[in-house]
Amino acid sequence: MVYNELRDLQDLIEGRILLFEKPLFWTSFDLVKKVKALIEKTIRHKYETRKRVKVGHAGTLDPLAEGLMILGTGKKTKILESIQSGDKEYITTLEFGKTTPSFDLETMFDHKYTLSYVPRGRLEDVLNKYIGEIDQVPPQYSAKSVRGKRAYKAARRGENMELSSRRVRIGNMEILHYKWPIVTIRVNCSKGTYIRALARDIGDELNVGAHIIGLKRTRIESYHLEDAFSLEKFEQKIPFL
Repeated sequence: MVYNELRDLQDLIEGRILLFEKPLFWTSFDLVKKVKALIEKTIRHKYETRKRVKVGHAGTLDPLAEGLMILGTGKKTKILESIQSGDKEYITTLEFGKTTPSFDLETMFDHKYTLSYVPRGRLEDVLNKYIGEIDQVPPQYSAKSVRGKRAYKAARRGENMELSSRRVRIGNMEILHYKWPIVTIRVNCSKGTYIRALARDIGDELNVGAHIIGLKRTRIESYHLEDAFSLEKFEQKIPFL
């Protein structure tokens, strides 16, 4: 099925699965809100009536991450949870030798290591240690909730919440580009895996620290980024439905 082959406006109202590429710096809610507004605006122009359309998404992306988001409209919002539980693929770029509290560029550097060269083979050995099921502690800067409080909100106030580890699965990891201390890796993983936490653990294992400088989600189950709408293309297409 071609998920983004829109037939008519009524098709969107009744329910469709749509693939989008979330822009960098946008929140997941920003994208949902914009798509919902575009659909409802088109309805007003075409039918001269106001109609609210339900729009939801399958799995959030951090503002500093870009890539595939799956949105559902109408009755298709009911299947988003099952889609969200599927495996994911990410392409992430790590910089070794520096750490930040958030393990990405949201926060300032808190430690710099005396960095020596790590051969590609040594990094591959470390990556292989994380293949399979692992216990992963989520980042302090995450949406995890402890006693009703979001971890990232506490972290921004300077509080350190105790987060429990969770069982996740890493399917495989492949080095795509290696120019030490900058390395790009493709990661296939289960729902609930934090790529920022994985970067933290890899850096700790090598005793050089690491943080993420780029993160893109390229797949959720059988849905691929290459089939996704940019927001601009969707905005150009929807008035003609």
